[in-house]
Amino acid sequence: MARLTFKIRSPKIVSELAEFARFVRRYVRLRGYRWFAQFEVGKDVFVDLLYRQRGKYARPFLHFGTIGLVFLVVTFGPLLLNRSEDEGQHSEQGVLIANAFGNSFTTLQAEEVKQYRGGEVITYIVQEGDTLSTIGQKYGLQVSTLMWENNLAENAKLKPGQELRIIPIDGIRHKVSRGETIFTIAKKYGLEDEAEAQKIVNYPFNEFLNDETFELATGQFLLVPDGVKPNDPVPVRTAARTGRLTPDAGSVTATGNFVWPASGKITQSYVFYHKAIDIANRSAGPILAADSGVVVVAGWTGSGYGNHIIVDHGNGYTTLYAHLSVLQVQTGQRVNRGDVLGQMGSTGRSTGTHLHFEVRQGGTLLNPLTFLR
Repeated sequence: MARLTFKIRSPKIVSELAEFARFVRRYVRLRGYRWFAQFEVGKDVFVDLLYRQRGKYARPFLHFGTIGLVFLVVTFGPLLLNRSEDEGQHSEQGVLIANAFGNSFTTLQAEEVKQYRGGEVITYIVQEGDTLSTIGQKYGLQVSTLMWENNLAENAKLKPGQELRIIPIDGIRHKVSRGETIFTIAKKYGLEDEAEAQKIVNYPFNEFLNDETFELATGQFLLVPDGVKPNDPVPVRTAARTGRLTPDAGSVTATGNFVWPASGKITQSYVFYHKAIDIANRSAGPILAADSGVVVVAGWTGSGYGNHIIVDHGNGYTTLYAHLSVLQVQTGQRVNRGDVLGQMGSTGRSTGTHLHFEVRQGGTLLNPLTFLR
């Protein structure tokens, strides 16, 4: 096969190509300078306008920027999330591990509180044959709660078609008046100890103007769990607020049988929105390790616990001790059952001196009263 070759024999062609290259270079340079000069003039005019207006257009820019950011998140966010989920499914562990200790004791039971209607008060239409007792059984409420909410006498006769207000849990719903605080409201409805006002704070659907000082707004409604109407002889769950507790020391190895971590009285029991018990003592006192184990947390976090300690007992159980005034152990330290962990206090999201005590198995909060002896 013959090889094809191409040779430029005429020096005229070479000179013409060189001249064309020089022309392109001059043209681009000239046009480039002209475009750049026009850009500089436009930029100077724009900057001068902004300078003279002194931020007049800052708000429109901010709004358009926010709209653009939202558009990007809505458009590309799902794609990124789906990609992250796919990567997570093919990761070495194949699962996402949640924090075993949760974010806050006021939000740990978010799924369960849904069944309580988000704290809303509903209206029930009385049917033929209804009584306060049967309605109470239907909604898991005591007769006294229905009486107080609807201003009824104990022996009141209900009429078909009559409307009754149904609150989510036993207690009293209170409309805040000017000058009232959670402490005056708690005392009004039989929660005389400052630590017992913690029940109002713990109820997840009560809102405050300030979550640190528990400031209230005039006219807002608060639900007082286990509250008792003034001068009403009907008792409401008084068992949760009676009985003295005395701690004792014991075993060196974890047994799963816990001793009382503090001396005092139970001011709040284990309920759906507060999966722990509160033990209050005006004289404070030491907080004891309910069982032997290793301290895995000892300090302050923003979760609402204040100064708190978590002990891992090595048998699948952990215990949490919150609101302490003083910590007397450190992370990594081994403690025996009955050893002093710290002193009872009122740090974090707390209304008075008490201990918030939790028992956990994995990420599940269990009723401490089934373990304490």
